[in-house]
Amino acid sequence: MLKQRSLSFDIAYTSVLKRAIKTCHVVLEELDLLWIPVLKSWRLNDRMYGALQGLTQNETATRYGECQLQLWTKSYDIPPPALLSTDPLLPEFDPRYALLDHNILPKTECLKDTAKRVLPFWHDEIVPAMKKGKRVLIVAHANSIRALLKHIDNIPDGKVMDIEIPSGIPLIYELNADLMPVRHYYLADDSKVAAAISREGDQMRIM
Repeated sequence: MLKQRSLSFDIAYTSVLKRAIKTCHVVLEELDLLWIPVLKSWRLNDRMYGALQGLTQNETATRYGECQLQLWTKSYDIPPPALLSTDPLLPEFDPRYALLDHNILPKTECLKDTAKRVLPFWHDEIVPAMKKGKRVLIVAHANSIRALLKHIDNIPDGKVMDIEIPSGIPLIYELNADLMPVRHYYLADDSKVAAAISREGDQMRIM
């Protein structure tokens, strides 16, 4: 889709999670841009779901109840239960985060927490690149993207969780010289976007 529109980029940003890194590589290979700089950061990781990590939505609903599931997944500022300090799923036990201060690594997150770690990366790394005229590619996850969109479009807390992020469909944002949004659009028609969102819901696993 990007190649058909003759879109190109000067720098790419992605998380340190495997699926985003692979997707970024596929996109850059398709565009013959494997040579451009790629900056990986844990700050673009998906939301940390704490004790729900690895469960499907159905498994979570069975264990905790549908109402509690909806509260955790649809609330902006209510996180799920945190992982215990000895849980091997904690980021501090993962070699990807060995050089980071363990105190900044989450044991659970709501979207508000996710935004707090995503936005410093936006301001410190991505914004300066755009101010230099760089065309940036961001390959991230539904919740880290949702956090960025909330900031860019100034979306209220109560509305941001209603935003659906379809997997595999590029979202183009055009910003003016002051980095204010001019317009945004998906590189697919509405039916394909809706189908992608539906598939995502059917296969949802809390990561």
